[in-house]
Amino acid sequence: MFDGFDERRVATAGAELYVRVGGAGPPLVCLHGYPQSHLTWRKVAPLLAERYTVVLPDLRGYGASEIVASDDAHLAYSKRAMARDIVALMMALGHERFFIAGHDRGARVAYRLALDVPERVAALATLDIIPTLENWEAMDFRRAYGAYHWQFLAQPEPLPERLIGCDPQWYCRQHIGAWIEDRSAADEAALNAYCAAFAREGAVHAACEDYRAGYTCDIDADRADRDAGTKIAMPVLALWGAGRDGKRSAHFAEVWQRWATDLTAHGLPCGHFMMEELPDETGAALRAFFDACRALF
Repeated sequence: MFDGFDERRVATAGAELYVRVGGAGPPLVCLHGYPQSHLTWRKVAPLLAERYTVVLPDLRGYGASEIVASDDAHLAYSKRAMARDIVALMMALGHERFFIAGHDRGARVAYRLALDVPERVAALATLDIIPTLENWEAMDFRRAYGAYHWQFLAQPEPLPERLIGCDPQWYCRQHIGAWIEDRSAADEAALNAYCAAFAREGAVHAACEDYRAGYTCDIDADRADRDAGTKIAMPVLALWGAGRDGKRSAHFAEVWQRWATDLTAHGLPCGHFMMEELPDETGAALRAFFDACRALF
């Protein structure tokens, strides 16, 4: 799936990460979401690698990266801790400053990194999210129905772990199938890889801890920045899957205006898994944005 990309394992202070690296040019790290791995970038990475050194890690607890021990405050799976992993990874690869793109949970890591250590990030792209605090605050009954997993996975241990643990591969496959608008985009090899990684020992617990952090310490970090009036200083591209009718997530641009000082925002006619449903359009949007920001490097 990744011709010309090297495979590596890089130890950071917090976790050992599995990563693929390919291409040439300014560094661009691309982060995946739940319940996937770096494989979600397989159709977009070759296009980006024509002009960038593309770094594709699995987040801690996901894919082939280390599953670290959890803690009562869920800090081990906070987006701040995951962001520190990415800074350390990029430093280990020789990149003190970089572009960053993130989808789903990876986008939450990406914007947290941009807020915490803005000197590291030249430009940021978020795919199909709004900030975590904003998402919880906007959770009316319709959104709660469509995103039930936010509440379910954040429940105290071991409720979701026991239930998902009955058949984690089925749960992973069902979850991805429910979110993807174009079912033909979910090829079997990638689905099998996602499900196998999700079913390894400790992975379900790690994913639950990710969402428990999203209900606790991640909200606290967002609220502290919002209360302080802190905004994302570098250029931001907010992309989202607007659905084939163009109506899904129409509020995204309005929300990101409150968080970014230099925002480009628009939707694409697809579902949540943008890189798999519309890889050419998603890749072109990302490349155009980062190309326009190359002078910032």
